[in-house]
Formats: sequence, structure tokens, C-alpha cells
Amino acid sequence: MSLSVYDSKSASVRAFEPLAPGKVGIYVCGPTVQSAPHVGHLRSAVAFDIIANWFRLGHGYEVKLVRNVTDIDDKVLANAKELGRDWRELAVEVETIFNSVYSSIGCAVENQPHATAHIPGMVAIIEELIARGHAYQVDGSANVFFDTASWASYGELTRQKLENMDGEAIGGGRRAAHDFALWKAAKADEPETAAWNSPWGRGRPGWHIECSAMTFAEFGETFDIHGGGLDLRFPHHENELAQSRAVGYGFASYWLHNGLVTVGGQKMSKSLNNGVSVDEFFAQGSPAAVRYWLGSAHYRSTLDYSPSAIADAQAAVGRIQNVLAKNPDTAEGSLPDEFVAAMDADFNVPAALGVLHDTVRSANSGDESAIPAIVAMARVLGIEPEVIEASPELAAKVEALLEQRKEARANKDFTRSDAIREELNQLGVTIEDTANETTWSFNG
Repeated sequence: MSLSVYDSKSASVRAFEPLAPGKVGIYVCGPTVQSAPHVGHLRSAVAFDIIANWFRLGHGYEVKLVRNVTDIDDKVLANAKELGRDWRELAVEVETIFNSVYSSIGCAVENQPHATAHIPGMVAIIEELIARGHAYQVDGSANVFFDTASWASYGELTRQKLENMDGEAIGGGRRAAHDFALWKAAKADEPETAAWNSPWGRGRPGWHIECSAMTFAEFGETFDIHGGGLDLRFPHHENELAQSRAVGYGFASYWLHNGLVTVGGQKMSKSLNNGVSVDEFFAQGSPAAVRYWLGSAHYRSTLDYSPSAIADAQAAVGRIQNVLAKNPDTAEGSLPDEFVAAMDADFNVPAALGVLHDTVRSANSGDESAIPAIVAMARVLGIEPEVIEASPELAAKVEALLEQRKEARANKDFTRSDAIREELNQLGVTIEDTANETTWSFNG
């Protein structure tokens, strides 16, 4: 069975065919580093990490996964000003937080181009767009806009007609509401460090042109997959596509978009006061449990959070990791056909997890031949056991719970004993009873 992916642009499932045999290039829109990460950032990171894993481990592709860093943007400058901080220092600080969180759930990437490092490339693209008649400089200003009316295919990604799209208020010299900024003139109330020289005057790039320049620097005029959250399809990805095609690039062969995260069926928002911070997620379970939950729904589906979500994920990942922890020296085996079929069908992780848990049950029933396949599947999904040293606080809590469990068992209070064991499992702790003692380990 060949690998098929859902292409957002054509709104259809297509057989995957790489531009270069044996190689896959994936560009995913990364964070704008103006403030701490939210769960939507993590959902996207896990989704595309699993996708990259499947290309690499399931099909043997050489994968180049790129996740950019938007380190110059209106929001970065606004937040820095509000905090009384240098915008560059704030961007570095926030990026460090992002990288730490990404690493903790196994989503670090090697290729992280920064917008500020690609200003010359952006200027070159804008110059070519102007030369081709697809962009214009505003008289008496350094502002440059993309002329959407000049590009007949505008709206092809989201399958919208220009007259039906939402646009911005006409201002800054923009001719039409849908024209978007390629270059923004420097403002008197913004730091001098946030402006660069250009043929049109000092200023800084618009958001959309940044990604076009970075994809070109990383892959050239064409690459295999452009990914990101569903909320980026319009206007960000639509504008990226328009300006990139208008300048002559083939751009992405496939567009993949991951679904959003909701809370109790509602979108997270400040007005509803229903946001859940990343710290709250990690306080509820281990990094492996957080990753498991983030990847548990199909990547294109909405992922809904409930108070029991991470606890349920902790229990599920605990069942998988307990088997592997008992068999630490087991070599990786072949992937089950059912698992392969699920992943080849547009990365159907829920179905793949079903195969994995069925195999875990077989192993727990005494089928040791199932364990190598569990190792292989866990590796694809990024939930292999990790040796993580428990904090002193966690170690003390575990020891106290084990002492309570010992007393409960001595008093034949097995209901209490089982409850304590479940509490330990929720903490990511595996216990092993022997004739003389109870040992424990902390699973990532």
C-alpha cells in the first residue's frame, strides 16, 4: 500500500510522490516568539514530528524537517514595548522556552531558520514581485504591498473568491483591502534596531514574505510539504502561496494542516477564560503523557481537552512503557501490517494506536514475540521509555505513597492499595513487587 496524504490545497487524498527519490522536505510554520508557547504550538510540533518519523522509519526517506522562528513581527515589538524590554532579548528568551518545551516532548528540530537572518532574501523576492507587476511601493513611503488583483489565482489554497474574502481596513497606502504588506516602513515609535535598509527605505518585512524567503533558502523554488496549524491557512498560507507562485516558484507540492485544540468543545480564548497553559499540562502528567495526548487524535481533527485528558493519556502510555521497561534489551522488530496500513492512510494515528494497544495486550498475555513490534511502533510515535531522573520532591512523594501502600497491604486494605498504585501510575511511576521489596522507576 502506498502512502497517501490529504492535501489541503486540492481538498483530496493524494498518493505521496517525492520531488527527489528517497528524500522528503517538510517546512512547518513555527512560533512567533513574542510570548510563552501554548498548547496549539505543541499540537502542531507533535503532529509533524510523527509525520516526519513515518517518512523516515516507515518508508526509509531521508527527511529534512524545517520549523522556522519568526523573531521580528508586530507582536514581538508590541510585547517588548509593553514589558519595557529590548525586543531582541525578549525574542531570544521566548525562543529558549519554546525549545525547552519542544525538547521535553521529543520535538526538537535541527533546522530552525530565523526571519532576521533572511532579510536580504526577502528584499530580493519583493524586488522581483515589483518587476513582475505583482507588488507596488506606496508613493512617498517605504511601504510595499502585494497586489492581489494582479494574481488571478489568489485564493486557490482556501478555494475562495477575492470578493468573498475578509480583508483589512485600507490604510498605509494599500490600494485594496486584500493587498498585504511585503515591506513595512520604519515607524518613529519603534526601535531603530527593528529596521533594515531596502531599496524603498528603512523598514522591516511583513509576516508572510518571511516564510517565502526561508523556504527558498532551505529548499529552493520547490519542496514537498508545507505544514502548519489550520488557523494559518488564511491569510498567512494563502498569501505565502500567492507571492511565491507570483515570483515564479513552484513552491509546495502538498499542504498539510493540523487541527486546533479546544476545551470542552469550545475554542480556547481569553474572553471565555478557558485557556490551559503549558505548565498546567505538564503538572498533570509526564512529558510522554502530554505527547501521547497531543498525538492521540488524527492530526487533521480537532483535539478536545477535558480535565481527565492527561490522566487518561498517562495511564495509556504507562501500559505501553511498562511492557518495554520490563524488556529493556528487546531489539526493534518489524511493524505490524495493520499499523503500516493505518499510518499510510494519511497518518491515521488513532488506528495505529489501536494496533499498538492490541499488541501490548498480547504481550501482557504472555506473547513475548509481540514485544519487538511494540518497540518499533513506540519509536514511530515517539513514546519510547526514557530514563528521566525523578526530582527530589517526586521521589519523596513516591516513597511516602509506597509506605502507605505497604501499610494498606499489611492491613489487607486492598482497595486502598490499588488506589495508591493507580495514583503512582498517574505520576508516571512503575512499581514492581517482589518477595522482599517493592521497587519503582519513573517513566518519561
